[in-house]
Amino acid sequence: MAETPVEEMTFEDAIRELEQVVGKLERGDVALDDSIALYERGAALKKRCETKLSEAEEKVAKITVGPDGQAAGTVPLDP
Repeated sequence: MAETPVEEMTFEDAIRELEQVVGKLERGDVALDDSIALYERGAALKKRCETKLSEAEEKVAKITVGPDGQAAGTVPLDP
């Protein structure tokens, strides 16, 4: 089965695979060449997760409250 390109993965898929990669590397029962390939894949997965988290943070908005205590709109989290 072919690996999904990292650039096409959702955050959830990338973090799940990253956890599997880390588990394999921690067990230490992988050949050196395979360990290097796993490490490189893990680095790409980590970068993908960081990118997706950054994108999510940019979308986060703080809810503003009007004088009546009701939600009045949103503003960027860090204007």
